[in-house]
Amino acid sequence: MLATLMQTLDSTIANVALPHMQGSLSASQDEISWVLTSYIVAAAIATPLTGWLSARLGLTRLLAIAVSGFTVASLLCGISESLAQIVGARLLQGLFGAALVPLSQSLLLDINPREKQAQAMAIWGVGVMVGPILGPTLGGWLTESYNWRWVFLINLPIGAFALFGVLTYLPKIKPAPRHGLDFFGFATLSLAIGALQAMLDRGQQLDWFSSTEICIEATVAAVSFVFFALHTATAGKRSFFRYELLKDANFVTGTCFIFVIGAVMYATRALLPPMLEALMGYPVATTGLVTAPSGVGTMVAMLLAGRLVGRIEVRVMLLAGFLVSAVALYQMMGYTLVLSESDIVWPGVIQGVGLGFVFVPLSAVTFATLSPELRADGTAIFSLVRNIGSSIGISVVQAQVTRNTQVVHASLVEHLTPAHPTLGQQFDLGSPSALESLNQLVTQQAAMIAYIDAFKLMFVATLCVVPLLAFIRSSRRAPGAESPHVAME
Repeated sequence: MLATLMQTLDSTIANVALPHMQGSLSASQDEISWVLTSYIVAAAIATPLTGWLSARLGLTRLLAIAVSGFTVASLLCGISESLAQIVGARLLQGLFGAALVPLSQSLLLDINPREKQAQAMAIWGVGVMVGPILGPTLGGWLTESYNWRWVFLINLPIGAFALFGVLTYLPKIKPAPRHGLDFFGFATLSLAIGALQAMLDRGQQLDWFSSTEICIEATVAAVSFVFFALHTATAGKRSFFRYELLKDANFVTGTCFIFVIGAVMYATRALLPPMLEALMGYPVATTGLVTAPSGVGTMVAMLLAGRLVGRIEVRVMLLAGFLVSAVALYQMMGYTLVLSESDIVWPGVIQGVGLGFVFVPLSAVTFATLSPELRADGTAIFSLVRNIGSSIGISVVQAQVTRNTQVVHASLVEHLTPAHPTLGQQFDLGSPSALESLNQLVTQQAAMIAYIDAFKLMFVATLCVVPLLAFIRSSRRAPGAESPHVAME
């Protein structure tokens, strides 16, 4: 879990420090964004390699290498003196960090008997879910109290403890080499993922398909994925993608579900920080403090869900999780420009509870019937699909907020005329400064309406996912069922 926490924490902790990095490294606003995009693209490309590398090196050995490499790359990020140095270090960090989450999940499944796997997934899931939540809070505090370099250097003690635990306590699992790497399949899939991630990351900034760059990236992603799909269908056992995964109905259904969950539920949390900071003037540290309690709800729900899996029908738990999340989104639909801290904290806690009750049973049922030799590949694909779903969801809601702000602003301005009964009494329409203040007020109101519309979209999308629960097949096992065989040395 420490290895997972280190990786997921780093996915968001650097966001709040970007303005400080920009000045220190003499970078423009466009250039400093590559501190984030380089990490995301590198991790997305390297994730599918996890299964092949674990078969060649062994799960435990590969996890130790990944933890070591990620920790060293974090040190390089912290001591970087130029934009080129930190982008290069972030690329290295993404390459090593890509394997941390799927390897941790696969190892936990291997070293726990089947009746304990749901509880193990609940504890491990704390690292997956809490890292992105605590990242902005910790990053804001470190940046304000020290400097931006500590958002990377904080990984050094965590990485040291994680490496000690891996080398001391985890069993040494023998490698199980299979056929060589399918370089064509890996290259086409990597190119498709990299182009898609770059398109999603830069689309809002470049006005999407009005930009030549975005059109090129979309074309490259589509063509590369078509080549990958055709190659996978014809290459047989030499294919980079383990087609045996598609024969497991639970895995296919669970993977589709995690994509939807990433797109619908993770995207909601991307809306709150910019809303609080831009519209309500919250400092970065305060924003982190009022959004962090949702992690408490997630942790409690995950630990409880881990004990309930196997006792309660999986689909019932998933239904409860989605409905609880819908309740939180319904509360967010009532947001205004005047909010108390409790108005922000409690919907976040409720949504955290819903997310916890969804993630644990879904992880358990997805891998319940998957053979042990396919777990490394399965967990890598599962993590990859979740990340792609999250990226798409975040891009969609952020684009909607930007577009709707402009549309609502134009609609509101249509009603602001000199003949308005109270407008002339409150503003001197002949004064440029008064007109500027009026425009800022209209923009603020338009942005708030746009955020509410985004919450409505997430609310409707969450309810639309519920009928898909019919495709989930429960896998009940009696307590004490035989654990999967794992070769050890």
